[in-house]
Amino acid sequence: MIRLDIFSDPICPWCYIGKSRLDRALEARPDQPFKIEWHPFQLNPDMPKNGMDRRAYLETKFGGQEGAVKAYLPVTTEAEASGLEINLEGITRTPNTLDAHRLIHWAGIEFKQNAVVDRLFRAYFIDGIDIGDPARLVEIASSVGMDRDVVGRLLATDADADDIRARDMDARRKGVQSVPTFVLANQHVVSGAQPTELWTQVIDDLIAQLAAGSSAGSSESPAD
Repeated sequence: MIRLDIFSDPICPWCYIGKSRLDRALEARPDQPFKIEWHPFQLNPDMPKNGMDRRAYLETKFGGQEGAVKAYLPVTTEAEASGLEINLEGITRTPNTLDAHRLIHWAGIEFKQNAVVDRLFRAYFIDGIDIGDPARLVEIASSVGMDRDVVGRLLATDADADDIRARDMDARRKGVQSVPTFVLANQHVVSGAQPTELWTQVIDDLIAQLAAGSSAGSSESPAD
C-alpha cells in the first residue's frame, strides 16, 4: 500500500470538491494502492468556539456580499461541472472545526475516517448543519457505527484538542498553506481539487510501477 495523506478542513469547499473527484477515481480503480489518512488543517484557527453567523463571517472575510459572491463563484461553477450538490445558501453558521477534526481523528482509530469525512462534508455543504455543534457530531459519529455515548463523553472534554492544534501547526511549518493538500508516499505534494482524470492516471502509473517491481523481483535468481 502507498500512503496518501490528505490535509483538509470539513468547511473547505475545495476539499469537498477535491474529495469527490478523488473518490470517483478510486471507484473506477478498485485495485488502487492507496492507504488514505486525513489530517487537520483549520481554515479559521482563531474562530470562536461556538462559530459565528455565516453572513457576518463572509462580510468580514470578503468585505461584503459582493466580495463573497465573487469569491464563491468558482466554487459553485466547479461543483456544478463535477455534478456535485452544494448548497451554500443553506449554511447559516461558520463553525470552529476543532471538534470536527477531533472526530475525524477518533474515526481513524476505528478505520472509519473516510465515512466520517463524507458525512461532515454532506452535513455542512448540503444539509447546512452546524458541524461545530457537539450534538450534531455525535449524530454523525453514530451514523457510521461509532459509539455515540463514547463520542459524546470525549467531546465534552478537551481530549486530543492539543494534539490536533499541534498537528495543524506542524503542517503549516512544513509548508502546507492551503487545502486540500495531498502528500503521496511522503514525497510528492499535490495541491488543490485535482481532476478525476489526473488521479486515475496517477493510480494507473502506480499500479504499473508496482507490477514492474514485483515482476523484476520474482525474476531474480537466488545467489549461489
